[in-house]
Amino acid sequence: MAQLLMRTDPFRDLDRLTQHLFRGDGTLAPTAMPMDAWREGDTFVVEFDLPGLSADAIELDVERNVVTVSAQRPVRENTEDMIAAERARGTFSRQLVLGDNLDTESIDAAYDAGVLTLRIPVAEQAKPRKIEIASKDQDRQVITS
Repeated sequence: MAQLLMRTDPFRDLDRLTQHLFRGDGTLAPTAMPMDAWREGDTFVVEFDLPGLSADAIELDVERNVVTVSAQRPVRENTEDMIAAERARGTFSRQLVLGDNLDTESIDAAYDAGVLTLRIPVAEQAKPRKIEIASKDQDRQVITS
């Protein structure tokens, strides 16, 4: 006889119930897309988890220093025999406000295995540089900033 192993998390179950009630159509409302962000040398890297979506379902918009990632998982039409509906459906959106030290004109985006990766280079004016100081009595000195 097969046995079904179920893990119960009352807080997660309450959250799902609340989403069902507020959405009204029995499907889960979209939630925030998880992300990781870090710096690799002169590049700022951001990864978003968007499993089960095609690259065509994802939009990336940049306005000044705000990056908006939007994705859509369509609502299933035939739900008569639905046994479980735990995957959120609808439009997901997340905005990142970037500092002026990043070059939003040169963002590189790639989507692979359900992960959207953005690579944002540090702006040239934000990179460390050397400044020469001139003196009447001495030769020029180089100071690293």
